[in-house]
Amino acid sequence: MASSITSKPFLGATKPNSSLASDLQRLSFASLHVSIKQRTHKKLQIQAAGSTFGNYFRVSTFGESHGGGVGCIVDGCPPRIPLSEADLQVDLDRRRPGQSRITTPRKETDTCGIFSGVSEGVTTGTPILVFVPNTDQRGHDYKEMSIAYRPSHADATYDMKYGVRAVQGGGRSSARETIGRVASGAIAKKILKQFSGTEVIAYVSQVHQVVLPDGSVDHDTVSLEQIESNIVRCPDPEYAEKMIASIDAVRTRGDSIGGVVTCIVRNAPRGLGSPVFDKLEAELAKAVMSLPATKGFEFGSGFAGTFLTGSEHNDEFYTDEHGRIRTRTNRSGGIQGGISNGEIINMRVAFKPTATISKKQQTVTREKKEIELLARGRHDPCVVPRAVPMVEAMVALVLVDQLMAQHAQCNLFPINPELQEPL
Repeated sequence: MASSITSKPFLGATKPNSSLASDLQRLSFASLHVSIKQRTHKKLQIQAAGSTFGNYFRVSTFGESHGGGVGCIVDGCPPRIPLSEADLQVDLDRRRPGQSRITTPRKETDTCGIFSGVSEGVTTGTPILVFVPNTDQRGHDYKEMSIAYRPSHADATYDMKYGVRAVQGGGRSSARETIGRVASGAIAKKILKQFSGTEVIAYVSQVHQVVLPDGSVDHDTVSLEQIESNIVRCPDPEYAEKMIASIDAVRTRGDSIGGVVTCIVRNAPRGLGSPVFDKLEAELAKAVMSLPATKGFEFGSGFAGTFLTGSEHNDEFYTDEHGRIRTRTNRSGGIQGGISNGEIINMRVAFKPTATISKKQQTVTREKKEIELLARGRHDPCVVPRAVPMVEAMVALVLVDQLMAQHAQCNLFPINPELQEPL
């Protein structure tokens, strides 16, 4: 017997062999179909494009940095939820370029429009199309990049994969693609807040060598207002000034630096996530690591937990005044066994220094000739201030997808009130 894994056929794809050896030889997992058939000489083939995320709350992003515009299609959104462009614009404004001196100077209003899936101010349950036009493209800035590869950028690997690429603005590898993520994430955050009071909040906890000390931010009380009170999005004013100074220093030299975004989830429903391959922290890791420039992911105690013993690391249980099972500490980061336990979910995401810098670097051309490249264009000296709403969006998309999965599997019938809580 030989196994073949295929997704729903795309246009022009051949139909899979319909012959089955037994009743158990065809399994369906959402949109992924696993077919086991008689041995053939065909190679294992997976047909996928990589621009769609989620199983129940499905998001497809589209568009490129210097094309006509960017956006997303959201499929699976519950009906009858009040929704308008204003609901999405708040987070899009937090993500947009040109918002301060420490971000890219590209001037875009990123004004969104909803073109389907909403009628008379409420969602209809049908696909939601969100579109944001590009208005400040400068394709001539990328003349050098059309023949030479920017070090540590996706230019070379896109050519290696596709044999062609959109040169201006980096095409799909540009952070402009994240507009669709942030717009759909705003919808997800609204669903989570309305359904279970769940809040997804992120902030900058490190810029280059300026590191916010552990425990300096109270995750029970930190607010969006505190985070948005400065241009670097750090809730500690003293460290915010140090971070801004660090970015200013490299910006004036035409260089770049990286940093870390911390994200927390308050009031997450218990029971989200599934054992083994679909653990909640695994889904979150994949989601945030799909963002541009990400290089690392830590959850709960993270790598620091390796320095502790089991007796030091374990989160002891107790029963609170409301009769709910809680943990005295939260080194597990709100997830145990891949399933949320109701405590605050916390994670940290590392972002590398921006690859495109205004300093001469050695590289090669498409013709494999070694040259010196001085990149032009408008780029962030540090991506983390604008990455904050991007991280929030991806975390929210995971949670709303898992919420729908939990409701479908474990809440169709009456719950066990001795062990379970209503979502």
